Amino acid sequence: MDDIPAQTAAAQAHAIAEGRLTAEALMEATLDRIGAVNGAVNAIVSLRDPDELLAEARGADKAGPGGPLHGLPVAIKDLANAKGLPTSMGSPAFAGQVAEADDPHVARLRAAGAIVIGKTNTPEFGLGSHTYNPVHGVTRNPYALDRSCGGSSGGAAVALAAGMLTLADGSDMMGSLRNPAGWCNVYGMRPSWGTVPSGGGGELYLHRLSTRGPMARCPADLALQLDVMAGAVPGQPMTRDAAPCGVPQPRAEGRRVAWLGDWGGAWPMEDGILALCESALGVLDAAGARVDAVGAPFDRDALWQSWVTLRAWSNAADLGPLLDDPATAGLLKPEALWEIEQGRALSALDVHRASLRRSDWYRQAMALFETHDVLALPTAQAWPFPADIDWPGEVAGVAMDTYHRWMEVVIPASLLGLPVVAVPAGFGAAGLPMGLQLIGAPGTDAMLLEVAEAYHRATNWPEARPPLLS
Repeated sequence: MDDIPAQTAAAQAHAIAEGRLTAEALMEATLDRIGAVNGAVNAIVSLRDPDELLAEARGADKAGPGGPLHGLPVAIKDLANAKGLPTSMGSPAFAGQVAEADDPHVARLRAAGAIVIGKTNTPEFGLGSHTYNPVHGVTRNPYALDRSCGGSSGGAAVALAAGMLTLADGSDMMGSLRNPAGWCNVYGMRPSWGTVPSGGGGELYLHRLSTRGPMARCPADLALQLDVMAGAVPGQPMTRDAAPCGVPQPRAEGRRVAWLGDWGGAWPMEDGILALCESALGVLDAAGARVDAVGAPFDRDALWQSWVTLRAWSNAADLGPLLDDPATAGLLKPEALWEIEQGRALSALDVHRASLRRSDWYRQAMALFETHDVLALPTAQAWPFPADIDWPGEVAGVAMDTYHRWMEVVIPASLLGLPVVAVPAGFGAAGLPMGLQLIGAPGTDAMLLEVAEAYHRATNWPEARPPLLS
C-alpha cells in the first residue's frame, strides 16, 4: 500500500485481514510519521517505547486476524484512562499519574484489536477550546503552526490531520469533538447521550453534559470506531445499546436541513464563516437535500444561562476537591477556579431554573425536528486564533465576557445530548479550515453518518493535506 498513513482505517484493517499489510508495517509507518511531524505540532504525548509497540504489532500479526480494529494504532485523549499510561489531564495536579485500568471505551478499542500507542494532548482539565497546558505544552494547528487547533480534543484532531493516526477518540462537553475537527479539516462525532459509556466512575443520573466519541478523516471510519465504543455498561445509568451503524451509505436525498446560521443575528461571527458554511450546505443541496434558512428557534440568553449554570455546577463538583486540597489548590488554572467559584455560588433553585430552561429548549427542538431531519450550524464563531493567547477576547468586535463565550455555537446540541457530526466546510480566505455541525434528533446517529458520507464523497476535504506533509 502506498503512503500507508494516508489510508483510511477501514482500508488498513481490510489490508491486514487480507494479508496485504502487516500490523508491524503499519506500526513502523505510524512511528515514522510521528517522528517526522509530531515535533512541529505536539499532538501525541506520552508515546510508548517504539520497541514495545513494534513487538505488540508483531504479536498481533502472529495471532492472526481478530476484531475490526486488529493491528490499528490508536492514541487516547489525555482525559481518559488507558492502563499503564499517564492520565495527566494536562494538569500538574495529575502529572505522572498512571492509570491502573482502562476506561470502558478504551477497553473496547483494545478488545477490537487496536494497539494503544500513547495519549493525545488536551487543555488542562479539558477546559476551553485551545489545546495547551503546563504539562505537555501547546498543540499547534497543522495548517498554520502559529494558530490554535481548538480543543479539548485538539491533539486527536491534529494527529488525524497530520497523518499520525487514522482513528482517535475524544470527549465533548462544549464542542470538544466538533471545534477541533472543524479547525483541523477532519471529522468529529458527538454521539447521542448514552451511546458511548463514560470513564471508570461513570455518570450520574442528574444533568449529564459530556460524552465520549470518535474522530477520523471520513464518516465511514467514524462509524467503524463508534460501533466498537458503543454499548451499555452495567452500573452506568443512561448508557444504552444501539443498533450498529455499519458502513454508512451516502444518503442525503430528501433530507430536510434547517440552517440556523448565527442564530438570527444573536451570535457574533467572524467574516467568511457563514458564507463558507453556506457553500458547504450547497453540496448537500446538490446531493438532493432541501436546505432552509431558519430563524432563531429559542432565546439566546435563556440557552446561555441554562448552559453556564449547569456546566459550572458540574465542574464545581468535579474540580472542587482539588481546590480544597492544599497540595493541589495552587495548581489550578484561572478558568478552573472560575468554574468552581461560579458553581459554588449557585443555589438549588438556580440549578432548577436552569433545568426548566433546558426542558423548554428540548420541547422547542423536538418541534423543529418534526419539520427538519438535520439542524446545521458552524463549528465555531471564530477562525483559528493565535496559539500564544489563552482565548479570544472578542469576536467580530464583540467583547467576550467569559473564557468560553466565543464557543456559544455548540451549546444547543450539548444541552440536549443531541448527536452531531462535524464535517469539514473547507478553507477561508486566509487558508484556515472551518467546519459545519450536522445535528440530529436523539438516536439518529446512523442517519447523520449517511448524510455526512454523501457530503464526504462530494468533497473529501481531508485530502487537502496540511503544508507540513508536503
